[in-house]
Order: sequence, then C-alpha cells, then structure tokens
Amino acid sequence: MISKNDEKFLFEKHIFDSLSIEKFFEKYNINPTGMSMLDIGTGGGFPSVPIAICYPELKVTGLDSIAKKIRAIEDFKKDLNIENLSLINDRAENIKEKYDIVVSRAVSRLDKVVEYAMPLLKNGGYFVCYKSKQVFDEIREAKELIFKKKAELLEVIEYKLPLKENFERFLVVIKKESSSKWWRPFFSGYWVFWIRINLNLLFSDVSSFKSHCFRNV
Repeated sequence: MISKNDEKFLFEKHIFDSLSIEKFFEKYNINPTGMSMLDIGTGGGFPSVPIAICYPELKVTGLDSIAKKIRAIEDFKKDLNIENLSLINDRAENIKEKYDIVVSRAVSRLDKVVEYAMPLLKNGGYFVCYKSKQVFDEIREAKELIFKKKAELLEVIEYKLPLKENFERFLVVIKKESSSKWWRPFFSGYWVFWIRINLNLLFSDVSSFKSHCFRNV
C-alpha cells in the first residue's frame, strides 16, 4: 500500500509522520477520549491506523473511494484487533456524518481537501492537514475558500521526520467556527497571519521565510 522505495522508511516516513498528530493534541490541550476523527483518503491506512492504535479512546474512521485499499485496511484491523477503527468505501461528498476532527494526508492540494473536509466537521471542530514544503503556496491558494467556509486558519505546526535528509513537514490547523462566530478571523490576527504568509513571495525557500517572518513569534 506504499511505494517500494518507501518500504525501508516505513516508520520514519509514514508511522512517525502519522503520529505527529500528537503535536496538535498537545498544542491545543485536546483530550481525544470519546471524540471522533475522520481520515479523508486514508489510502494505505496512514494516518488512520497508527492513530487508532495509539489512541484507543478515539473513534477513528478511515475513508477512501478505492475498495481494494479499504479491504486491505480491514485485514490490518482484524489482524491487529483495532476495535476503535471503522472504514468506509465511498467518496467524501457522500458522507453525511459530522466529526470532531478531520485529517488528511497526501490526498490533494489544500484548497481541494478544505472543500471535502469543512462539510464533515462539527461546529468548532478541527481540520488538520498534513503538508510538505509547498504548504505556504497552498495556503495562499486556499485562503479565500477557508474564509468562505467560515473557518479560521489557526496556525502551521512544523516538525521534521527522523531522517538524515532534511524532511520538513507541517500540520495545517483549521477550525470550523460556529455560525455565530464566523467573523472571528477579523479579530484574531487573521490579517496579520495572511500578510506573513504572502511575504513568502519575497523569499526563495521556507527556511528564509521562517527566519524573517517568525523570529519574534
């Protein structure tokens, strides 16, 4: 369910990366007990399977439109006895249930997955999107859509994979506001954040961008 080139880096590139959701839980002081999470485009079971194993009190649902991938994860679930993992073979547009948290990893560009994720979140719920070094370009493309969906981009959490090469990864944290708070981004540093994001145009790489824009944050 992963490429042959990635097999020897299964832990570093897939399991470790999937479990970086812990950084989100810790940052926002979230206790996932009793909460529900949907993984859009779960593919080979990342991040849904590692998260379900490490957070047995969290109700995890893996969603994918490709039946053979869901069947494979069903086998993992049975072999590993993962009781808190459910699987759905369908498209995101057809799902009616609402979740506390929606995650997505290696599915599509941010604007596309925002379209899928927002209707599936409860009010006040979080969308956490795993992204690579193109994250700031994708945020600029998605910013109008995020606002239109009455959601707030809270922050981008950076981390690195445990590899010799410099693999920078990011968690984009977006919160779906209640209907009475859709205007909150105007008063929560929204425009300051977008100015910082757009300043990325002035720099050639993420490291330069961070050193210039976030040194005093």
